[in-house]
Amino acid sequence: MANSEHTRRTFFGLTGGAAAMVIVRPANATPAMLQAAIRNVVGEANVRTGKVKLDIPPLVENGNTVPMTVSVTSPMTADEYVKSIHVFNEKNPQPNIGNFYLGPRAGRAQVSTRIRLADSQKVTAIARLSDDTFWSATADVVVTLAACTEEAI
Repeated sequence: MANSEHTRRTFFGLTGGAAAMVIVRPANATPAMLQAAIRNVVGEANVRTGKVKLDIPPLVENGNTVPMTVSVTSPMTADEYVKSIHVFNEKNPQPNIGNFYLGPRAGRAQVSTRIRLADSQKVTAIARLSDDTFWSATADVVVTLAACTEEAI
């Protein structure tokens, strides 16, 4: 019995050590995953370009903290306002970067944050207005040092 216990410990020790040496990288989102994430938000509605401004640097040195601001042209009144802003990417492990919900009392249809980008890619912002129309803007971002790809040692 002691001999089989020793063998079991040796086996688990070796496999645990081998597993720790494997490089783990999250899979990137695929174009199909991106389209599914967008369709999950907009359904079958038509998404038009315009009204949305996506401010993001076209070239970033480090993908770990990329500043981004999305603003939407809207008076933000009780009758006409932005309901939500959704931000998507094409190459991070998850295609949806964030969802922001607004109302007429927000005062301004604008969100600012920092995001992580796994690689050079397109970033798309989609706004849903109170009349249930969808508007978008897309920007290309070149990343020299990727994020979202942690390696296990």
